[in-house]
Amino acid sequence: MIIKELPKEIESLPRARKHFTSWSGVGYYEEMTQLWKEHQVIHVAKSDSRLANNELPLDIQRLRCRALYSALRFSPPIERLGKKLVELLRTRAKRYVALHLRYEKDMLSFTGCTYGLTDAEAEELRVMREKTNHWKIKVINSTEQRIGGFCPLTPKEVGLFLQALGYPPSTLIYIAAGEIYGGNTRLSELKSYFPNVVFKEMLATPELREFANHASQAAALDYLISVESDVFIPSHSGNMARAVEGHRRFLGHRKTITPDRKGLVEIFDQLEAGQLDGSSFSHLVRHLHKSRQGAPRKRAGAPLGVRGRARSRLEESFYQNPYPECICSSRTRVRK
Repeated sequence: MIIKELPKEIESLPRARKHFTSWSGVGYYEEMTQLWKEHQVIHVAKSDSRLANNELPLDIQRLRCRALYSALRFSPPIERLGKKLVELLRTRAKRYVALHLRYEKDMLSFTGCTYGLTDAEAEELRVMREKTNHWKIKVINSTEQRIGGFCPLTPKEVGLFLQALGYPPSTLIYIAAGEIYGGNTRLSELKSYFPNVVFKEMLATPELREFANHASQAAALDYLISVESDVFIPSHSGNMARAVEGHRRFLGHRKTITPDRKGLVEIFDQLEAGQLDGSSFSHLVRHLHKSRQGAPRKRAGAPLGVRGRARSRLEESFYQNPYPECICSSRTRVRK
């Protein structure tokens, strides 16, 4: 059970304070067990996803999934509105694609990705990065970022990508994101391929006004709508994208297409240079993503030869792929 405030009988009791260490292993659970024995209240200063991904006992891994997908819930108003928005989308089309379009100012500034932007826009992003104290890297080579596959796809690239995969122009696309950098001008590059694009604000429900100035609550609605979509496509592999992918895997490996951004850059550039026709472009994109559509697979470990702390950092996140520990064999069928 999740509560907003501590019960009065224990709110004044001394409490333990716990700071997590990144990629904590079994020792974390042993320490927490001892803390629970000694205190009735434990203050966790910060958690994020700081637990180890692999090499933990099976019962602990399954406990994590029970917490993630059974115990933790959004507040009732968010759950109700999320369900209503999904129903409204279903009245517009039988199926819809949820696109986590991370083409937002903060993401572009943080990653240093300025491909396709004007000089003034690139400078605006540089200044924002320079003034954001907790962003440690200030000087970024945008070209190297893009070639390395570290940039979110642009709206135009998403349109080309979906078209190459065979989605018709009538496809209903729900944009799970904040304000798109460049506004309607940039978004029109996607709409030229897929005009049937909607945001939650366009569904015009009165209840939505309550969440208008609360970014985290608005993101929670995007999360719920993305989990329930027929297809989920993230344009960048951020925390929300990974969490949605993992949740969809838990629910039966619902179709999630994760763009190979590094591979796509080369293909996009060939198309732009006139070295590929539409048919060849589509063939290459489909071949590149044949095994990137959410089919059951075991969670990836660190690359061979990597040791120590770097090994834990480079493992695939448990929250992105809780298979096989938390998914019964009867639930591994992929939903088309």
